[in-house]
Amino acid sequence: MRRQLLPRDLGFELHRGDELSLFKWFLASFLFGNRISQSIAAETWRVIVETHGCDTPRKLCALSHRELVRMLGDGGYRRYDESTAERLSLLCRTLIAQYDGRILGIAEAADDRADFERRLLAFKGVGPVTLGIFMREAGPALFDHQ
Repeated sequence: MRRQLLPRDLGFELHRGDELSLFKWFLASFLFGNRISQSIAAETWRVIVETHGCDTPRKLCALSHRELVRMLGDGGYRRYDESTAERLSLLCRTLIAQYDGRILGIAEAADDRADFERRLLAFKGVGPVTLGIFMREAGPALFDHQ
């Protein structure tokens, strides 16, 4: 079994209170959680974040559906590009509408870690796999106790 990619494999570290790194990892977790190879998900993340500089929900929401589909395709997400683009756009719009576009906003609204996880699972396109990937690395940056 191959080792799961970590934030440092994508060129950044997660730090407590660092919204940018938390969202970057959330985006990576969303991509890794789909039924696609880890290498394609990582390349797609690089296209979106590094090539196009779309590292916040607001920047992603500013993209047209066609632009987002093209980025996903450039990363190798050809089979699921349309549905993934729709879910990613909805996820970002919901994050902005409900939590001011901030992962830390979800943590601030949550009563505890379990409530935070329930709130993440409420996002369309975020299931147990994405949640597990995200919390494996982000949990320590968000909560004192695992």
